[in-house]
Amino acid sequence: MMSKDLEKLLKSHQNLIQSDFKKVVSHVQRENDGWILNTIMLEGYEVPFQYKRQKRYRNLTGQRVNLTYYPAQQQVAGFEMEIMKVVRVKVS
Repeated sequence: MMSKDLEKLLKSHQNLIQSDFKKVVSHVQRENDGWILNTIMLEGYEVPFQYKRQKRYRNLTGQRVNLTYYPAQQQVAGFEMEIMKVVRVKVS
């Protein structure tokens, strides 16, 4: 069951997607401009999911997570690459 805050967020931002109980197969954390950039790969997806935090987070590899995210594009070595920008991540 979704919380009222999540329902409100999804209604106000049409591009947001909510996925529940997804298995994390890879989790990498690296520093980027004073922030920790987290990149996770989910089972059954070929697109990386990214989010930033101010501090390192525990490793999510093997965990099941609930994510709220939206599709985005990122330039990598001169190529456009599709990524998913995570706005909310919660261990299920």
